[in-house]
Amino acid sequence: MTNKPIALACDHAGFPLKEELKKHFDETGVVYIDYGTDSLASVNYPDYAHKLCRAIKGGDHDLGILVCGTGIGMSMAANKHAGIRAAVLSDTFSARMTRMHNDANVLCLGARVVGAGLAADIADLFIHTEYEGGRHAKRVAMIEEIGE
Repeated sequence: MTNKPIALACDHAGFPLKEELKKHFDETGVVYIDYGTDSLASVNYPDYAHKLCRAIKGGDHDLGILVCGTGIGMSMAANKHAGIRAAVLSDTFSARMTRMHNDANVLCLGARVVGAGLAADIADLFIHTEYEGGRHAKRVAMIEEIGE
């Protein structure tokens, strides 16, 4: 697990689930910084994905969690940033594997896809699973070479 706070951000569709994740993190002692949005008012998800990714690239965070309706839009916007490896997840096995094998640094969740309990389990695994490196490091480096 990282020593830095987890970055959180969402759009209006993801707002209720982000708030549930914050409650879970407060109960479990996970430190986070919330980059918005702060209501159900319609917003543009790329704005929040970019804000979170810039904070990670700036060194304020090692890991981030983005929430929108499906997780797909957020992941597309996040993966435009060099150095960001965002994964849309809806199961715990993939949460573990994307950290261990892909060194993913941004978790994208769909509020219309997963419930609060499953989202908390996925987030916990994502946050607390370490990257294995080793044979996976070459592949992660190959992904990084693609970024512009």
